[in-house]
Amino acid sequence: MSPPSGGAARILVPAYFHPAVEPDAWAALRRAARRLTAVVLNPASGPGDAPDPAYTQVRAGLRETRVLGYVDTDYGRRPHGEVVAEIERHRAWYDVDGVFLDQTLAGPDGVAYYARLGVAARSLGAGFVALNPGTRVHWAYHDLADLVVTFEGSWDTYRGLPGQDGDIAPFDPDRDCHLVHAAPPDAPVHGYATPGTLPNPWAVLGPLGER
Repeated sequence: MSPPSGGAARILVPAYFHPAVEPDAWAALRRAARRLTAVVLNPASGPGDAPDPAYTQVRAGLRETRVLGYVDTDYGRRPHGEVVAEIERHRAWYDVDGVFLDQTLAGPDGVAYYARLGVAARSLGAGFVALNPGTRVHWAYHDLADLVVTFEGSWDTYRGLPGQDGDIAPFDPDRDCHLVHAAPPDAPVHGYATPGTLPNPWAVLGPLGER
């Protein structure tokens, strides 16, 4: 795959490592904050059942970039109220700037569900909404979110991405980003890459420099 061209890559970092376990990684995020689009806070596959003081502390040190609270939507299967309750907890406990809705649908059948969640999130003070279908999306999703993750997967898969056609939205460097794991150093991606591998590649912090 050729290096990105056009607009600057949007660097969204899924920071799925605990501050007490990886303090150096969080220090690196603070140093790079101004270059990042957002950092995703994920204490317990969501906000958890009670505030975690370690995350409260690292969030307080990340005021020069957006911090988003992780919420799993289970591809539209989670009830609206459950998702909204987790957004509320993220806002109340960690003062997040927005929300990262994971495992989202990508086709037109999910538009109404995520439109309703987006309205609820913004009414709770979430100024930035990111969706992660991890694949190319129907064009309507770009009207629902500030950022859409249109690829999540391995470097080997990423290098063979197909073209775009039909009612699938083309890549928009201002609204889309890619999350790539098992990537070599300086891998040319539209977004964020990590050398980490499955089952939790986002537990390893990748390079945060300009791409």
